[in-house]
Amino acid sequence: MIAIIDYGVGNLRSVEKAFLNVGYEAVVTNKKEDILQADGVVLPGVGAFGDAMENIRQAGLLEPIRAVVKDGTPFLGICLGMQLLFATSEEHGLHEGLNFIPGHVRRFQGDFKIPQVGWNQLQFKREHPILDGVTEGSHVYFVHSYYVDPQDSAVVLASTDYFQDVPAIVAKDNVIGIQFHPEKSSHIGLRLLANFGKLVTREVVL
Repeated sequence: MIAIIDYGVGNLRSVEKAFLNVGYEAVVTNKKEDILQADGVVLPGVGAFGDAMENIRQAGLLEPIRAVVKDGTPFLGICLGMQLLFATSEEHGLHEGLNFIPGHVRRFQGDFKIPQVGWNQLQFKREHPILDGVTEGSHVYFVHSYYVDPQDSAVVLASTDYFQDVPAIVAKDNVIGIQFHPEKSSHIGLRLLANFGKLVTREVVL
């Protein structure tokens, strides 16, 4: 079973429905025991970084999240959930994240439209099971004003070009992050979620 963490932000049912569409059992939950017993865990999210971290703390979910990552459970962060995987964010002041991946979350700066909203292409950096069956150059759907700046560029699996090279998919050990919305990215997004499902069920291994 895949546990989709409910900490009060995001359209979680659409993520749940997407997993069900590709054949993997998923449940939206805010219960610690569900997270600790899950075969895979998903951290979605939209909104502000600091508020999200505070919601996670107030719900008592910080320790269960850290425990499953430490135990090697496949863990997927989506959109804001990917940003929360990093050490710090500059969104509305400096905030501490989960620090599973060293690096910082920064705001786009420049004379261009912020946030990035819409379809953009994936450019691959290295191979990984999450990318199985996905073609380089595929379009996926982004909505974000902030981007991750990893300390180690080797964690970046795929990027996109939005007036700079922007990490789109990252991975470190059992932790994976997707900046765009796979549940809104048609068959490509569903393929990525199916690939995560295969990691959860051990059909493929890292």
